[in-house]
Amino acid sequence: MPKAIALFSGGLDSTLAVLAVMKQGIDVQAVRFLTPFDPDTSAKASFREDARVVAGETGFDVTVHRLEETFLAIVKNPPHGHGKNMNPCIDCRILMLRNAKAYMERVKADFIVTGEVLGQRPMSQRKDMLYHIDREAGVSGYVVRPLSAKFLAITVPEAEGMIDREKLYGFSGRSRKPQMNLAKEFGLRAYAAPAGGCLLTEPNYAHRLKDLLENAPSTGMKDIELLKIGRHFRVSPLCKIVVGRDEDENAKLEALSDKGDCLLKVEGYGSPLTLIRGEINDEAILTAASICARYSDAKNLSEIAVSVRYDENKSNVIVSPPAKNEVLEALRIENAKRTVMSER
Repeated sequence: MPKAIALFSGGLDSTLAVLAVMKQGIDVQAVRFLTPFDPDTSAKASFREDARVVAGETGFDVTVHRLEETFLAIVKNPPHGHGKNMNPCIDCRILMLRNAKAYMERVKADFIVTGEVLGQRPMSQRKDMLYHIDREAGVSGYVVRPLSAKFLAITVPEAEGMIDREKLYGFSGRSRKPQMNLAKEFGLRAYAAPAGGCLLTEPNYAHRLKDLLENAPSTGMKDIELLKIGRHFRVSPLCKIVVGRDEDENAKLEALSDKGDCLLKVEGYGSPLTLIRGEINDEAILTAASICARYSDAKNLSEIAVSVRYDENKSNVIVSPPAKNEVLEALRIENAKRTVMSER
């Protein structure tokens, strides 16, 4: 029996690609490469739970692997450039296919399957670019794209009779109707809504990431995780402030804090946890305290005591008044275009 490795995102396209190959009696091992830019900070655990649901409905297994430092290096300096925001889509696909090739060789599979649809993404899913990506990844001729196979060159598995090309599909473009119709045909009852899952394509997140890489080029994984939560403010090139929005984000900020960070909170009132990272001085602490007070339930008091934990010491800073809107907007790290749109 032929064996295939499938790149599985958890979305509709990759699910359909797996099912289309399985219907031909091919053993499919799905693999999901998680990156630091998946939306949820606990993506590995949550994805495994979702994968079990998919596997239960469709009968295939999913192995999860993480790509962290290697992927971050590509985001910082992608050989093929970024997309509209900070997304290095071409180099991302090359990296994942290279990893899929290594996995394929390790488990002695015959070819790779992806859910890509010709023309669905303008940067990475043009016909010429698909072939280029395969060459760069060292997998030319061994990647079957079941949903668009009839528009693409015959692959080695097709030529050798491992998979029947006539039972594959000819989808192209950005319409989701063909995939939704095929899902009904396959009896697929539930699937993720079509949407970009990579935070690098999200303008506000990309803006935060650009700011981080410009000011802290030696950034670590905790810095990347911090970008996903809270309100972000740049005090200086070497210092930033992150303010939690709710109890869940407060807990995440606490967990992501490192030795050398400063944590602030208004005790006795509903208050965001506020983190200072970088070069911390009295001015930065006072600024962070005024921002923390501004987002707390004590913001209307004439004087507000803000608790400060720093360098194993605890003290209070008295704020009067809390930060004004013009200060917040001057320091906020946010995409300008998005800010304008949200004000309309």
